[in-house]
Order: sequence, then structure tokens, then C-alpha cells
Amino acid sequence: MPTNTTRRLLGQQGEGVVTQHLLGLGWQLVERNWRCRAGEIDLIMQDGKTLVIVEVRTRRGKVAMENALASVNARKQAKLMELTATYRLEKNIDDTTPIRVDVVGVALATDGTFAIKVIHDALSW
Repeated sequence: MPTNTTRRLLGQQGEGVVTQHLLGLGWQLVERNWRCRAGEIDLIMQDGKTLVIVEVRTRRGKVAMENALASVNARKQAKLMELTATYRLEKNIDDTTPIRVDVVGVALATDGTFAIKVIHDALSW
């Protein structure tokens, strides 16, 4: 079983890979690892006029991508909604600013390469 340090390092690797991927698509990084009492938002990005809350889920193993995406269960989705609302309030973002939540699965292969799958507007699935 992986230690907390190993899990944290894997998560940081995944967040770094996703950040570079999204920057390569022309998105802008607003904040990384924003924290409040309710929890943490991994990445906050700007995609055109839309503010994007990005939840990164990184896993390794044979079914890494499936496990990564499946880990965003109903409880995690509710937490993401709460964090998004808190961020909007704390940053005084008005209701006319479009915000969406994307979930990004990252699968680490044994050769050290990563596969990325982005689910846009994930809370509406």
C-alpha cells in the first residue's frame, strides 16, 4: 500500500502534467492548490471567458484511468460544488462569470509516461 508521501508525490506529478497540458491548449493558470476550510481545489484555470475548476485524479496500474475517473464519486462531486461556491464567494466572482468544473484523469504507465483524459463540465454527467 502506498504511503501518504508517495500518494502526494504522485498527485503533484499528475497536477504538473495536467497544468502543462492545459497551458498548451491556451488556458491560463489562475491558482494552484487553493485551500479553504472545506478543502482544496487542485487547479483554477481560465479557458477563454470561462473560469474552470479542475479536479485532477492520478492513478497508476492496469486500470489506472478507470480508477482515477471512478474516484470522483457523488461525495467528491458534492465537495467540488461546495468548493466552487466558496471560491466564487471569497473571490467576489459575480454570477455572470461562467464557471465549470472539469475532472482530469491521469494514468501513469510503468514506463513513466502519462495518459490524460479531460471530462469537461463534469458535474453534469
